[in-house]
Amino acid sequence: MADILDTVRTVQVRYFAAAAEAADRTEETLTVPAAADLAHLRELLAERYGERMAKILGVAAYLVDSELTRDPNSAVGAQVDVLPPFAGG
Repeated sequence: MADILDTVRTVQVRYFAAAAEAADRTEETLTVPAAADLAHLRELLAERYGERMAKILGVAAYLVDSELTRDPNSAVGAQVDVLPPFAGG
Protein backbone atom coordinates (compact mmCIF):
# COMPACT_ATOMS: atom_id res chain seq x y z
CA MET A 1 0.00 0.00 0.00
CA ALA A 2 1.44 3.36 -1.06
CA ASP A 3 2.07 5.90 1.62
CA ILE A 4 -0.33 8.87 1.36
CA LEU A 5 2.67 11.23 1.20
CA ASP A 6 3.76 9.50 -2.00
CA THR A 7 0.41 10.15 -3.68
CA VAL A 8 -0.20 13.81 -2.77
CA ARG A 9 1.83 16.95 -2.29
CA THR A 10 1.25 20.51 -1.22
CA VAL A 11 1.75 23.47 -3.50
CA GLN A 12 1.79 27.13 -2.58
CA VAL A 13 -0.21 29.05 -5.19
CA ARG A 14 0.29 32.79 -5.40
CA TYR A 15 -2.13 34.98 -7.33
CA PHE A 16 -1.42 38.33 -8.94
CA ALA A 17 -3.61 41.10 -10.40
CA ALA A 18 -6.88 39.77 -11.88
CA ALA A 19 -6.17 36.26 -10.58
CA ALA A 20 -5.94 37.60 -7.02
CA GLU A 21 -9.23 39.41 -7.52
CA ALA A 22 -10.94 36.28 -8.89
CA ALA A 23 -9.63 34.14 -6.00
CA ASP A 24 -10.25 36.88 -3.43
CA ARG A 25 -6.82 36.14 -1.98
CA THR A 26 -3.16 36.53 -2.88
CA GLU A 27 -2.00 33.04 -1.94
CA GLU A 28 -3.04 29.69 -0.57
CA THR A 29 -1.65 26.21 -0.03
CA LEU A 30 -3.40 23.35 -1.83
CA THR A 31 -3.05 19.58 -1.78
CA VAL A 32 -2.74 18.01 -5.22
CA PRO A 33 -1.81 14.58 -6.57
CA ALA A 34 1.96 14.03 -6.56
CA ALA A 35 1.99 13.78 -10.35
CA ALA A 36 -0.16 16.89 -10.91
CA ASP A 37 0.59 19.12 -13.86
CA LEU A 38 -0.54 22.66 -14.59
CA ALA A 39 -3.59 21.39 -16.48
CA HIS A 40 -4.74 19.61 -13.30
CA LEU A 41 -4.08 22.69 -11.17
CA ARG A 42 -5.92 24.94 -13.63
CA GLU A 43 -8.93 22.61 -13.54
CA LEU A 44 -8.90 22.57 -9.74
CA LEU A 45 -8.71 26.37 -9.54
CA ALA A 46 -11.44 26.86 -12.17
CA GLU A 47 -13.75 24.52 -10.23
CA ARG A 48 -12.95 26.32 -7.01
CA TYR A 49 -13.28 29.92 -8.23
CA GLY A 50 -15.56 29.75 -11.27
CA GLU A 51 -15.74 31.00 -14.82
CA ARG A 52 -13.92 34.29 -14.23
CA MET A 53 -10.88 32.41 -12.91
CA ALA A 54 -11.12 29.86 -15.74
CA LYS A 55 -10.83 32.66 -18.31
CA ILE A 56 -7.84 34.16 -16.51
CA LEU A 57 -6.11 30.79 -16.23
CA GLY A 58 -6.53 30.25 -19.96
CA VAL A 59 -4.40 33.29 -20.79
CA ALA A 60 -2.08 33.36 -17.78
CA ALA A 61 1.59 32.51 -17.60
CA TYR A 62 2.87 30.49 -14.66
CA LEU A 63 6.04 30.72 -12.64
CA VAL A 64 6.69 27.18 -11.40
CA ASP A 65 9.54 27.12 -8.90
CA SER A 66 11.02 30.22 -10.60
CA GLU A 67 10.64 28.84 -14.16
CA LEU A 68 8.26 30.70 -16.49
CA THR A 69 5.91 28.47 -18.51
CA ARG A 70 2.57 28.34 -20.28
CA ASP A 71 2.81 24.59 -20.94
CA PRO A 72 -0.15 22.82 -19.29
CA ASN A 73 1.90 19.61 -19.18
CA SER A 74 4.51 21.17 -16.88
CA ALA A 75 4.73 19.45 -13.51
CA VAL A 76 3.47 21.42 -10.52
CA GLY A 77 6.29 22.43 -8.22
CA ALA A 78 6.35 23.50 -4.59
CA GLN A 79 5.28 27.01 -5.65
CA VAL A 80 3.19 28.19 -8.59
CA ASP A 81 2.58 31.86 -9.34
CA VAL A 82 -0.43 32.67 -11.53
CA LEU A 83 0.51 35.63 -13.74
CA PRO A 84 -2.36 37.01 -15.81
CA PRO A 85 -1.56 39.41 -18.64
CA PHE A 86 -0.66 42.80 -17.21
CA ALA A 87 -1.67 46.07 -18.83
CA GLY A 88 0.99 48.61 -19.56
CA GLY A 89 3.60 49.48 -22.07
